[in-house]
Formats: sequence, structure tokens, C-alpha cells
Amino acid sequence: MTEIKNDPYAPLRIPDFSLFISARFLVTLAIQIQGTVVAWQLYEITKDPWAVGLIGAAEVIPSITVSLLGAGHIADVVERKKIILACLTTLLLCSALLLSFTVKPEATIGVYGAMPIYAVIFLSGIARGFLTPALFAFMPQLVSRELYRSAVTLNSTLWQIGSIIGPVIGGLIYGFYDVTAAYIADTVLVLAGVLLALNVTRKPLPPPSHKEESIFDKLSAGLRFVFNNKIVLSAISLDLFAVLFGGAVAMLPFFANEILHADKIGLGFLRAAPGVGAVMIAFYLLHFPLKKNAGKILFLAVGGFGLCMIGFALSTSFWLSLFILALSGAFDGISVLIRGTLLQTLTPENMKGRVSAVNNIFIGSSNELGQVESGAAAKLMGGVVRSVVFGGCVTLVVVAFTAWKSKTLRNLQKLD
Repeated sequence: MTEIKNDPYAPLRIPDFSLFISARFLVTLAIQIQGTVVAWQLYEITKDPWAVGLIGAAEVIPSITVSLLGAGHIADVVERKKIILACLTTLLLCSALLLSFTVKPEATIGVYGAMPIYAVIFLSGIARGFLTPALFAFMPQLVSRELYRSAVTLNSTLWQIGSIIGPVIGGLIYGFYDVTAAYIADTVLVLAGVLLALNVTRKPLPPPSHKEESIFDKLSAGLRFVFNNKIVLSAISLDLFAVLFGGAVAMLPFFANEILHADKIGLGFLRAAPGVGAVMIAFYLLHFPLKKNAGKILFLAVGGFGLCMIGFALSTSFWLSLFILALSGAFDGISVLIRGTLLQTLTPENMKGRVSAVNNIFIGSSNELGQVESGAAAKLMGGVVRSVVFGGCVTLVVVAFTAWKSKTLRNLQKLD
């Protein structure tokens, strides 16, 4: 068992885990292609940063709503594979709808503008709101507890690789062919992900708590767990504000076109750059896991991310911007790995869905809320540069405040 535990690739030798992360990789690839294409498509339609920022609102509102209404609870009481397949099928429908809008654009976008696109993103937000806690809760059922850290790292690495390749593929297909071809690729990849997920073995739900609880208690159990655990609460809060205010991805079409003078292909590389940095750091941590000072490293990583956002906003060089974004991805990758491992190891098996739903509200949804914040800040501050600099500064303030207040997280040594 010790030999298996020390083998960073041991989870890949478990067929169900390999199928699981392969399916997630293909769907991630599709989502990243779709995100790149939708952002540029709306930019071409509207030329308005607020309109592009609203993509985040269209997805985050339903995602938060279903999380609050019990998506996590459902992941703890309904067979998780069934939830995953239902959500992936819905995402497949969304991809097909976006494709159909490009076949006869005069009948949809030509008449209603960007509204059909927002409607589809809204539907995908509902699916992803249910999908996230189901994926989080299902993965640890596929591996033994001593393999959690390696499984989390491998899962995160494959996700990051998808985040790297997806925008590049999306930009290349959109640039060399057209929007229809890009949405065809998106649809085919989601379909492949569904087919792989079908072959993962069904797993029984973990036994529920013997304590009698009302429906309200069951729904709020995830919130109570997070707010009663100082380490988890501090880690989630730190990432929440960093992602909410520090991200620049939503405004990349404007940086690419108006400041860095890049085309659609350049936009794809810019969107992929953070993933490159995240994958490099993930491979390093897979072979050289953190053994001490995990809390201090988390604070340094989030602070480094904020500094990168300020540097990116002030850069006028495409290559320098590409490097800074890659560096920001490395810092973010450290943060994601630490938080993900803490959540998997500290959360009871029969509560993983609900705790993941809370994490989705505070972290997953903050990506989309960050898009809204970026668009609004750019509108109010008179430009995307000022809005991203402001966000990076807020991130540094949050890091300093959390480090001052959270002694427990600051002194955290080991993740397990």
C-alpha cells in the first residue's frame, strides 16, 4: 500500500478513474472552446465590455440558484453517475443549440441579437450547477482515501490541460474556418465525453448520517460545515475574492484586440496561457508534493496572482502579457490544489455534495461573477486596464487581511 501511495500515477491504473477524468477532460476542452468562441462572437456583435461581462451573469445566476436550492443535497442522496449523465446531456443540447444559431443566424441572432446566446448559457449554468457537486462527490468514490491527493492533482492537471488546449483550438478553428466549425468541435467533444461517462461503473451512495435531520438541516449542512471549519472557510474566502476581483480573462477580447493588437488566434493563446502555468506547477507538485508551510504558501500564491493581474493590465507587449498570464496560472494552480485537497480530506463522504455546492457558490460562481465585475468596472472606470489594476489591488488587500485574521490557515503545515 505504501508503494501505491507514493506513486503519483497510481489513480490512473484504476479504469473507472481513468474513464472519469478522460470524460471530464473532453467536456472541459469543449467548454473552453465554447467560452472562447462565445466571448469573441459577442464582442463582434456588440463591441461592448458590459455585454461580454454579462456572459458570466447568464451562467452564475442559475448556477448559484440551483446550488442554494439543493444541488449539493441531491448529489448526496441521488446516484451521482445519474446526475452527471443528465447534466452532460444538457450541456450537449446547449452546444447543439449554439451550433444551430450559426447555421441560420438571420433567424435567431439577426432577429434577437445576443439574447439566444445568453439563454443557452443560462441553461448550461443550470446544468453546471448540478454537475459540479456531483463530480466532486463522485471522484473520491473511484479511488481509495490514500490516493486522494494524487487523484486531486491529476484531475486538476487534466482540467488545466483542457483549459490550455481548448482556447487555442477554439481560436484556431474560429480564425482559420468560422464560428460554425468551432461549435461543431464543441458539440462533438461533449458527445465523446458523454459516451466515456456512460462506461464508468455505478457506485452506491455513502451511508447517510444516523442523526435525524429536517430537510432544512440537510440542505444547510454544507454551509454549517464550511462556516464551522476555520481552515476551509478561510481558504474558500481567500480564493473567492481573488477570483472575483483579480481575474482578467473576461476582458481578454478587449486586451487582445485593442491593446495587444492580436487576432482570434492570439486570443486563444492568451486564454490558454494561465493553463500552461497551472499544468507546469501541477506536474511539479505531483512529483514533489507540499510537505510543510501549506498555509503560508497559499497566501503567497494568491498574492502572486494579484500582482500578475496588475502586471498584465499594464503590459503592452503580447509576449510579456503571455508570460505574465502563464505565471498567474502557476500561482492559481497552487491555490486550487491546496483548496481542493483540503476539501476532499476534511469533508465527510456523505456531505461531499453539499460542501461542494457551497464551494461552487463561493468559488465556481465567482469566475462568472468576476466576469460581471470586470465588465461593470471597465464601464465605470473608463477602460479595461483600470478595472484589472483595481481588481489586482483588491486581491492584495484581501490576502493581507485574511493572513492577519486567519492564524489557523496561516500556520497550516500539511494538507493531509
